[in-house]
Amino acid sequence: MENIRIDMAGGVTTVTLARPASLNAITPVMHDELEAAFNAFAADPAQEICVITGEGRGFCAGSDLKAVAAGGHRAYPAHGYAGLIERFDCPKPFIAAVNGVAMGGGFEIALACDLIIAAESASFALPEPLVGAVALGGGLHRLARQIGMKPAMGMILSGKRVSAEEGHRLGFINEVVADGDLSAATQRWCAEILRCSPMSVRASKETVLRGLDEPSVAAAMAAQDRYPAFAAWRSSDDAREGPRAFAEKRPPRWQGRSHTGDPQ
Repeated sequence: MENIRIDMAGGVTTVTLARPASLNAITPVMHDELEAAFNAFAADPAQEICVITGEGRGFCAGSDLKAVAAGGHRAYPAHGYAGLIERFDCPKPFIAAVNGVAMGGGFEIALACDLIIAAESASFALPEPLVGAVALGGGLHRLARQIGMKPAMGMILSGKRVSAEEGHRLGFINEVVADGDLSAATQRWCAEILRCSPMSVRASKETVLRGLDEPSVAAAMAAQDRYPAFAAWRSSDDAREGPRAFAEKRPPRWQGRSHTGDPQ
């Protein structure tokens, strides 16, 4: 990998965008590297959480237009922009640890994650209309769903840049911390998630996201037994281990596998 770094520790895969001189702008080659990295994370039963962050003073400034111009058009990988924005088939959690500017495609990467932890100096925007473009990486759809129509339209139609504090107020950021505390805060969130059954976490994420596509709460509840991660949890050792550990007054020993042995 030339443009990203991958670190794995304690069930957490950290993918660092590593082009700090260009504010970690995404090149055509980088799309393929990220696709491969996220594919490996999704397939590894030992890895439960993926953290995405940036090197230097930026999270991601979006697409590197100079690299695109030099290399010509290249189709996005199977899971879309950055190998992430169309990754609808992975029930494991993704966390964006935003350390600086998250513009355009960079903001869309963050919005595609399940949680956003932001440093105080971070800022966010979909500035495409300012240069005659349209944000095509899911940001238009995700932002409206995550913060509501009117606040989203305010950002989208003006290309307005908002601070981390404003993003927290709007509701697309989970926590804002001092710049020097971003890594520790992200580790804290990971530790809290890792206390839970991985089968329960996956089933919960999948049920929320798929349920939003159902026409009503009643329809979502009726359909959830058919969701793959939910069905895997239902037949998992973890579903029995939790009540057993509670009754025996001991910490649970999660296996992270269904009754058939499948991790998902």
